[in-house]
Amino acid sequence: MLALQMRGGFEMAYTGIKRKVFISHYKGDKNEVNAFIDEFANKHKVFTPYVLGANENDDFINSTNPTYVMSQIRKKYLQDTTVTIVLVGSCTHSRRYVDWELKSSLQQGETLPNGVMGIILPSQGNTANMPPRLNENWTKGHIDCYARYWIYPRTPEELGKVRISHMAREHLLVTH
Repeated sequence: MLALQMRGGFEMAYTGIKRKVFISHYKGDKNEVNAFIDEFANKHKVFTPYVLGANENDDFINSTNPTYVMSQIRKKYLQDTTVTIVLVGSCTHSRRYVDWELKSSLQQGETLPNGVMGIILPSQGNTANMPPRLNENWTKGHIDCYARYWIYPRTPEELGKVRISHMAREHLLVTH
């Protein structure tokens, strides 16, 4: 069950299944991405984040060869994850690394592909341009689709939909 435990008036850590989650994002949304990770991964312990380019010390994949980049993303960031969260801002839909990260997530290889969950960042309100690969794997009402998307969650319980995305991995529609 997805819930927070209350003890003595203090909010305790998230007690649901803690997934290993790859966070795909556009670096121009860094402040909102960091706030999301701080709130839900660090404070509430909902997931363990794997993020390419999260800080200046990260080993950035310096290549324009999509095949090489995707192989490195799978090897270094996706190997243990079951869900990919795409944090969608105003320019996310047009970023090649986001596309490569999504494609890598959908073609993970030895294990099942990741479930894909798009989350619209607060700066976008209730709507945003979805990355094409996310849109191709989504259907209205989340019926028989592989990807899902929601507006930014206000609580760990709302973010608990990650579990739903994890379970949706069997519905892969488009990988190319």
